[in-house]
Amino acid sequence: MIKFLDFFLQPVSVSQKQYEALRMYYVEKKKAAEVAERFGYKYRAFTSLIADFKKDTEKNNLTGKFFIQKHAGRHRNEDENKIKDIAVKLRKKNFSIEDIKISLDAVGYKVSENSIYLILKNEGFARLPKRSKQQKQQLEDVKIIAEKTSVLSFEQENFKTSSGGLLCLLPYIQQYGIDKIISNSSYPQTKTLPRLQSILSFLALKLSNFRRYGSDDMWCMDRGTGLFAGLNVLPKTTWFSSYSDRVTTNMNVDFLKQLHKTWLEAGLLGDTANLDFTTIPYWGDDGHLENNWSGKRNKALASMLSVLAHDPDTGIIESSRQAEFHRKPLTEPCVKVSPHTALLIQS
Repeated sequence: MIKFLDFFLQPVSVSQKQYEALRMYYVEKKKAAEVAERFGYKYRAFTSLIADFKKDTEKNNLTGKFFIQKHAGRHRNEDENKIKDIAVKLRKKNFSIEDIKISLDAVGYKVSENSIYLILKNEGFARLPKRSKQQKQQLEDVKIIAEKTSVLSFEQENFKTSSGGLLCLLPYIQQYGIDKIISNSSYPQTKTLPRLQSILSFLALKLSNFRRYGSDDMWCMDRGTGLFAGLNVLPKTTWFSSYSDRVTTNMNVDFLKQLHKTWLEAGLLGDTANLDFTTIPYWGDDGHLENNWSGKRNKALASMLSVLAHDPDTGIIESSRQAEFHRKPLTEPCVKVSPHTALLIQS
């Protein structure tokens, strides 16, 4: 007949023995020496057990994890199959080990490059040949769910990135107070993304030479560009599009005024002017003008090339135009126009 009383009075498993001993010490208020003798512990061993229990319960908030049975040997990673699937999927698209690691880091899998190399080697993949930057940018898209963007808590974290050079600009942003100008500006912000992190996200992509946000979305996996903006990772392409739609001309003008004031106070500006180049289309019947490329209409058309110069101190805008008439250059003298007229020319 099974004696259930012995199960509690004479525990066999280590975890149960620890539980019963600590229960007697805390609940029955027995002395440590008495409890140690009752359960066969040495006095110092039992006091160490009490110290470990206090440390664990304070860390895990009394969740009872201290008494979970610990098995000897190496623990198998539950996500090992998922890591292998992602690594294999990316290598089939000719992604390098460094790119694969960046992608795995972004979705929360902490794997070394050597581990990725061993996975690919066991799967029969050879080393990739040396490729140019253009070939790397033409990699086929692979759908991986990136981590949701959030503001960093700046806890210690190890990761590898190819965008570490961006961080060299942060001391200059702080030195000239550009971060404060952005924070005090009227740019949009949300509860999860303040305006400072939002604007720095745009700056991170510009500095990283991404000409089109939608052409390559692997940057939203890179923690280096995210760190520059104070985020875990940069937002996705749709966020950049929707944010740009909310930015108005007045927001940009107010920000540029404050920035211009900062440059003046720092002695970085002298005789300066804002320059812009635009193509003025010609819609007449007599097509005597040569075709020039118009970026706004995305095609070449009969037009005049115009240079607009804006004096930031007086607000005066000057325009200089040059036309092609029977392949003979015709240059008009520099004329002053009102800001309203200049805006009409630009549009």
